[in-house]
Amino acid sequence: MLVRIITGIAGIGLAAFVIQTGGTLFAVCGLLLALGAWFEYCNAFDKKGYRPALLVGGIFVAAMCYGAYGGLDAGLLVMLSMGAALALFLMTVLLHGSFSVPSAAVSIAGVLYLGLSFAHLIGLRVMAHGMEPVATSLGVLEPGCVLIWTALIGTWASDTFAYFAGSFLGRHKLCPSISPGKTVEGFIGGLIGTTASVAGLGVFFGFDVRTMAVLGLCICIIATLGDLVESVMKRYTGIKDSGHVIPGHGGIWDRFDSVIYTVPFVYYFVQFVALR
Repeated sequence: MLVRIITGIAGIGLAAFVIQTGGTLFAVCGLLLALGAWFEYCNAFDKKGYRPALLVGGIFVAAMCYGAYGGLDAGLLVMLSMGAALALFLMTVLLHGSFSVPSAAVSIAGVLYLGLSFAHLIGLRVMAHGMEPVATSLGVLEPGCVLIWTALIGTWASDTFAYFAGSFLGRHKLCPSISPGKTVEGFIGGLIGTTASVAGLGVFFGFDVRTMAVLGLCICIIATLGDLVESVMKRYTGIKDSGHVIPGHGGIWDRFDSVIYTVPFVYYFVQFVALR
């Protein structure tokens, strides 16, 4: 726990610097995180006997992230997604006997799962969507910066409140066959804590508090589902942690399993719902 806390504090400090700086630094960090998570994903399924296309899939993941640097382009993402599917299935012909259809399917799923999600992470940071810079007591923040903080703080709040509520109050298992440690009480604690945290961000950023409370509620539900998705895949592949890059927290995929789901949700939420 001590290692986990120290690493968490250091990670938040580094994340704050990268998020506030934005631009190329944020895009490069997002790309590196995406490729790190892709490597861990491939390694996990390799242990199950599949042979994911590490290099080719990584190229498509990187292309999706690079394409989001100037803002998300739906047409480009569709083209890259289709290109990945066609190229990886074509490899079953060109590498017949060494690259199977199941391996191609696992590769395509991973490219879409990680590539599109991290592309939205980068796209959210540069997103403006008609929003004016946000004046706060800590200075004026870019819209994309505010949205990234909302998504990440909401996700972290969900994880933190659920963990402590479950540790002290947990009695009823939420999904014992998938994640034995999760409890109904922890999930409820996460809902309450995340809703309050994101509503508090609404006050700080000058957004509509009720809208932000709804967003917080949704973030907690989606973050929990994202965590369970990775848990299912880890249980299927027989691994405990996706990696050991982050002391006390496991791998990059472990740390971003919920973010993979919450960031795209926040991106599209603000497309259709006004925060002010």
